[in-house]
Amino acid sequence: MTLWKHRSELTAINLCNLVLAAFLFASPWLLGYPGQTAATWTACVLGALIALVALAAVIDMREWEAWASLALGLGATVAPWIAGFSGVAFALWSHVGVGLAVAILAGVELWLMQSDDGTLRTT
Repeated sequence: MTLWKHRSELTAINLCNLVLAAFLFASPWLLGYPGQTAATWTACVLGALIALVALAAVIDMREWEAWASLALGLGATVAPWIAGFSGVAFALWSHVGVGLAVAILAGVELWLMQSDDGTLRTT
């Protein structure tokens, strides 16, 4: 297992990502847009992927997991326009809100992974 200087903070970030992923996955039913097929599928797929990456990071922290979280967060942020459901307010804001939160947390995670001399620790 990789030993990071800020292991507890990184674990907390990934646990937050798990909660965000669960919310995104359940948001069609919690916020009332399960009839919007594209929005529901996007929420379920992105929620599951974010959860899988976060769970993998909790188990064994690696740099690629933070980059994957960043990409998934940015993907969730733009998904309403790409998948064509930007007119569904609850779907739009759940994706944008969770996406931005995951992307910001991934940025913090990457920053925390930096060693004191500015190089990324990979082992």
